[in-house]
Amino acid sequence: MTVPRPSLTPERIARLELSPGQSWPMGASVDEAGVNFAVFSAHATKIEVCLFSDDGRTELTRIALPERDGDIWHGHIAGIGPGARYGLRAHGPYEPENGHRFNPNKLLIDPYARKIDGKVRWSKALMGYHVGSPLGDLSFSTRDSAFAVPKCVVVGPDGFDWQGDKPLARPGPETLIYEAHVKGLTATHPGIEPSRRGTFRGVASDAIIEHLTSLGVTAIELLPVQAFIDDRFLVERGLRNYWGYQTIAFFSPEPRYLDHGDTAEFKEMVRRLHKAGIEVILDVVYNHTAEGDGFGPTLSFRGLDNAAYYRLAPDRRHYINDCGTGNALNLAHPAVLRMVMDSLRFWVEEYHVDGFRFDLAAALTRGGHGFDSGFLDAIRQDPVLARVKLIAEPWDVGPGGYRLGHFPHPFREWNDRYRDDVRAFWRGDAHMLPGLAKALLASPEIFDRDGRPATASVNLITSHDGFTLADLVAYKDKHNEANGEGNRDGHSANFSDNLGHEGPTADPLIVKARARRQRAILATLFFSQGIPMLLGGDEIGNSQRGNNNAYAQDNETGWIEWKKADIDLLAFTRRLSDLRRRFKVLSQRNFLHSRPRPADGLLDLEWWHPDGRAPSDADWHDHIHTIGMIVRGSAETLKDLGEHEVFVVFNAGHAREVILPPGDWVRILDSANPDSDEKPVSDAYKAAEQSVVLFAHPDATTQEGS
Repeated sequence: MTVPRPSLTPERIARLELSPGQSWPMGASVDEAGVNFAVFSAHATKIEVCLFSDDGRTELTRIALPERDGDIWHGHIAGIGPGARYGLRAHGPYEPENGHRFNPNKLLIDPYARKIDGKVRWSKALMGYHVGSPLGDLSFSTRDSAFAVPKCVVVGPDGFDWQGDKPLARPGPETLIYEAHVKGLTATHPGIEPSRRGTFRGVASDAIIEHLTSLGVTAIELLPVQAFIDDRFLVERGLRNYWGYQTIAFFSPEPRYLDHGDTAEFKEMVRRLHKAGIEVILDVVYNHTAEGDGFGPTLSFRGLDNAAYYRLAPDRRHYINDCGTGNALNLAHPAVLRMVMDSLRFWVEEYHVDGFRFDLAAALTRGGHGFDSGFLDAIRQDPVLARVKLIAEPWDVGPGGYRLGHFPHPFREWNDRYRDDVRAFWRGDAHMLPGLAKALLASPEIFDRDGRPATASVNLITSHDGFTLADLVAYKDKHNEANGEGNRDGHSANFSDNLGHEGPTADPLIVKARARRQRAILATLFFSQGIPMLLGGDEIGNSQRGNNNAYAQDNETGWIEWKKADIDLLAFTRRLSDLRRRFKVLSQRNFLHSRPRPADGLLDLEWWHPDGRAPSDADWHDHIHTIGMIVRGSAETLKDLGEHEVFVVFNAGHAREVILPPGDWVRILDSANPDSDEKPVSDAYKAAEQSVVLFAHPDATTQEGS
């Protein structure tokens, strides 16, 4: 373990020794003598390393990197070590009309910084141009921004004891993803020490781990934890960037989630979750950065090499904005693609994470000629990333940006088609049986190609972006006034319903109806093929008071309200998870195609009309709201796994009698009567309104799945 060196004094600064160093690895790398710096810039004329006092307030010296190998500037500074605060300054042309925005008056964050100290202090000094000038961003600012920019911290080996930790590599059919926010999950939990609420250590607490394991969660997907900033317009409104989709340092954990400022706290979290059998998936934002458009701040990439890091419009002055955030990273550039790949490998190798969910992943595939495969090719051939889970949010806001089903294996994809069709079915929309059927089978019309498994579909009803489950059944319209955007932000097509009253109500009939629909929706999620993703808090009825875009609500709106937990809904969700594990046919790798199985000739899937027959083509397009399905092991399964067939009824309409398929059946679960025990049934069963009913054969009721 490398010991941090003493604070820099004038005497020590005078004795610092500069040598050429090496062009690799990138960023600040510690050795016994000092620190090697390597920085990419294809168009700079000089790169300086600026060393600061321990509190980051005083710039002590500037040292120009003495060597350049291709586009990598590098140098070794002997006499400094772990704990040193630093930033970068880049000299070069300030020609926005040609894509260049160099300004050495602006302190820059090292793109490869392993740790960030401090936060952005919003000031006009952060802008590379002179704010208020009639020339706009063509003007040049001479104000120094160092006081307003977080400082990079040199990080050496921390000697962390992983205690033999190894990747869990949970198979797709066993996976249950729980999407959560570090602070939102922990901020109000009474079982977490107050000092650890809102931190990685809070996520690693006994209380949270016990909750996750009780739900059968196998992977927690954390909203962005790479260092990000609070947007200026939010700060001016007294708000914060709660979700974290404004990344500024792709190698650094977000400081606000550290209890004592030690990055090893993230490792502690991963180690503890792994010991509980829970994988860690990070929501990562490589499609854009926090610098925004040409009128945004110069914090890092813009000042180091704007023309290389960002995708620019043909006029070179303006930015392509396929992400809706002002800029888009240029992954078609080798150095930018390398940075993203280095970052991914870093989080796997240094922090032992198990996978990534790529925000606006379609933007990562854009290049000079539309959708290029550079990023996809790079990530698919990488030996380090070959074993981790890769999940795409398969769209961006640019032209032709909706790419659901277009990502290759091994990518999995957020399935918004599943979300909308399941919501519409339970809302009672007409002619939704075909949509529901496709959703229940993991959308084979989208994903069943090129050898992709059914687990390519990540099924979600809710996520951080949109209504919570409780709000989905309590609000017809979004209520985002607290965001300060006149309720114009957020989705308007929510496929939601308030069941008779907008927002909270004490009406017992409405309360009962809402609870029933929540249970039916959750049962649909757990009884569908594909990988289910549960939004943290949905299992206890958490509400955001109708806000379906709580990106700026770092408060009670955005946090899970543990003290108001719906204990009955939690117990029901746990039971659904148990049943999914118990009856393996509900979670298979292979798609179901109603094909005969070699072993017994039975079809692996049969649809069932409530009248006791196979539905006709006309039935699928009729205005009915009830369908049953018999699910068996896939005909494509190579061996008999001892899986038992199940019969599931989905009834979004009024109560209706369902004639059961031939054979002896036991009602395992009725979402309308969640406390009912398993019970043998006769030839018919009356499915209550807004209910999901699961049946199995008697010989399956005493056997538990693994």
